[in-house]
Amino acid sequence: MVLNSVDEAFVGRLREVLPEAAFREVTPAYLEEPRGRWAGRAGVLVAPDCVEDVAACVRAAAEARVPVVPYGGGTGLVGGQIVAEGPAPMLLSLERMRKVRGVWPEENAMEVEAGAILSDIHAAAEAVDRLFPLSIAAKGSARIGGMLATNAGGVNVLRYGNARALCLGVEAVLPDGQVWHGLRRLRKDNMGYDLRDLLIGSEGTLGVITASTLVLHPKPAGEGTALMAVPGPGEALKLLALARAHMAEGVSAFELMHRAGFEFLAETMPDVRLPFDEAPEWLVLIDIGLAKGLEPAGALETLFAEAFEAGLVSDGMVAQSEAQRAAFWEVRETIPEANRRIGSVSSHDISVPLGALPEFIARGNEAMAALGAFRVNCFGHVGDGNLHYNVFPPKGERKEAFTGQRDEIKRVVHDLVHELGGSVSAEHGVGRLKVDDLERYGDTAKLSAMRAIKRALDPLGIMNPGAVLRAG
Repeated sequence: MVLNSVDEAFVGRLREVLPEAAFREVTPAYLEEPRGRWAGRAGVLVAPDCVEDVAACVRAAAEARVPVVPYGGGTGLVGGQIVAEGPAPMLLSLERMRKVRGVWPEENAMEVEAGAILSDIHAAAEAVDRLFPLSIAAKGSARIGGMLATNAGGVNVLRYGNARALCLGVEAVLPDGQVWHGLRRLRKDNMGYDLRDLLIGSEGTLGVITASTLVLHPKPAGEGTALMAVPGPGEALKLLALARAHMAEGVSAFELMHRAGFEFLAETMPDVRLPFDEAPEWLVLIDIGLAKGLEPAGALETLFAEAFEAGLVSDGMVAQSEAQRAAFWEVRETIPEANRRIGSVSSHDISVPLGALPEFIARGNEAMAALGAFRVNCFGHVGDGNLHYNVFPPKGERKEAFTGQRDEIKRVVHDLVHELGGSVSAEHGVGRLKVDDLERYGDTAKLSAMRAIKRALDPLGIMNPGAVLRAG
């Protein structure tokens, strides 16, 4: 399907249906992605403040056959929000649609617009003594529409699930400009196909999410956090099983960290206070939330004592205050920024079955060593099998010297993931970065169904062309 670049006639049409306040200057910030892999392009940038104006934009684009690229907080890491080639698109930002439309604490539900920033949603839930548990390092800039469009994960998936599990309904503009009024507060609704789940994770290729009904949870009466040194990933999994045997669903997060992350923090962010003078090779960060009458610090100390006796841990710290809890989490949440400052040769957001994690890490490290003197920082949400396996140049060297090896490194890592029954896109989505990977590793029947759905809902191919599925 032939698409057209934004031109003066199209901009003129938009000016007929949108107020002047909806137009934004196309500054470089809208055309960059966090890792600097691509520079995008846009013929016009619009930021409507209501669903009716979003629908008007999409209808105009459909009539003119102009590509539409939905834009949230710009924090995506796979290029879903960046168009580097092809017809200049209309960049459709949801930044002005930030309202909390309603909160029903007794129902554990909240209705918010797609441009709402995650940290603001956390604050709105806190104001009614509730918890919205989806949390990522970029919570101060990530917007909920983009997080739903990518089915974001984060640190609390182990207990609360991905974004999909935390959404009851969505309002969305479909590729022909129709508004789907799917905002429901129902837990049970089997009226036909589930368009909510179809749009969540579609990365803007099937429509524009403009609002959502989110699932809230009661706040745990007591929370606790601990750092524990483990001999290796295998012992980390045994510790996870032991923690869940002690506290069941009280385990909210279980994060694996390698010494490399602490070394990168010391190199690039010396102001971040590290909990150990000399970091062990492997650490886990355990976060728990317990019901009234249960004492989190005591539960974590009991867990440590039993794990120590079993040889699963060698050292540890249990946070004794909220300030110390925050300091432990600051270390975990600043590791991605330290990675960015070091500069990875190749980064991988992967998942494998829990039982395969130790084998993946061991074989992956052996394969990287065979390719060169690379440093590997392997860390992530080991409780749900999601690792960020990132490969860096030797200390003192820059990533640019190894760009020629990036494709080989990625292929080795992704082939191993596929062999072990995993996914090469665990929580960041496919975007434009992993279109080839989806074609290489994806199930052929699923790919055929995806292409058929795309053709049915977006026959003109205007919605985020080139993301997830190859354009054309």
